[in-house]
Amino acid sequence: MQLVFQIVVAVITFGLIIFIHELGHFLVAKSVGITVHEFALGMGPKLWSMKRGETTYALRLVPIGGFVQMEGEDEESDKAGSFGSKKIWQRILVVVAGALMNILLGFLIILGLTISEDALSSSTIAVFDEAATSSSSLQVNDRILAINGAKVHIGNDIVFELLRDDDGAVDFTILRGGQRLELPGVQFETRKAEDGTNLISLDFKVYALEKSARNVALYSFYWTGGTVRQVWVSLFDLITGRYGLSQLSGPVGVTTAIGQAATMGAQSVLLLIALITINVGVFNLLPVPALDGGRLVFLLIELIFRRPVPQKYEAYIHAAGMLLLFGLMIVVTFNDIIRLF
Repeated sequence: MQLVFQIVVAVITFGLIIFIHELGHFLVAKSVGITVHEFALGMGPKLWSMKRGETTYALRLVPIGGFVQMEGEDEESDKAGSFGSKKIWQRILVVVAGALMNILLGFLIILGLTISEDALSSSTIAVFDEAATSSSSLQVNDRILAINGAKVHIGNDIVFELLRDDDGAVDFTILRGGQRLELPGVQFETRKAEDGTNLISLDFKVYALEKSARNVALYSFYWTGGTVRQVWVSLFDLITGRYGLSQLSGPVGVTTAIGQAATMGAQSVLLLIALITINVGVFNLLPVPALDGGRLVFLLIELIFRRPVPQKYEAYIHAAGMLLLFGLMIVVTFNDIIRLF
């Protein structure tokens, strides 16, 4: 019974994230006068459909994916309501709207979680643990501005940047007594993780911020922005070989994580939804064919050279990108299944 509950929660979560993404495309397309033939959640055969005006709204069998079928998006069309007939800036807005809606959903969830938090973490050191090694360089009331060159605003940023450093020597930029200081090679103790990598042991705590409306809004903004940055950095680390494909998770792994979060309460599920939807938004903006970011690249080419790439060539490139993504999905799904056993 618990497994069924976890699967249901996962399906609802995926459905919400996909719905929000496609809703972004749909609303902007409608607002600029593009004809939308179908708004669908899921893939495969239709389970349910309803037509309102020019648009069919459908729920399909496989609860992964979704689409907004616009006139002339993937084929030549000279109709007034076609995608290609609209101004370049309008088409760009349509393409990026899905990803931006995902990030907006993440922000709203994070805002709700921030409001419910007992305390908001700052970036100013309040106290050191006993025998803290970093206290030889850092001091109480130091405000941390950057770690290894990356800007820091809240406690989450500090944790992420320290997790990325594995040698125990960290470069800090701080504000001390109104003076900006550079502290290279601040020493931390490290410990071995299960996968053999070194993890820094955080040996200080930071002050809590006053929970005013301004601080709640700023904290939520920084938390969301930090999460967006963390996704970009993690993808870069994957490309450069810092992380392997074995550390990626696909639908099976994410479903497992959602199921585990569901057993820990609504707050854990909401946090995971926020992280997933922001990941989906950022990933979709990557300049990879078949993704929104790939379509954006073609629109930017058209904007720069004042002529579009021929539709058939763009279609070939997107098809190749789809095959690449499908292959990646197979690999990460295989990894997910292996981890289950």
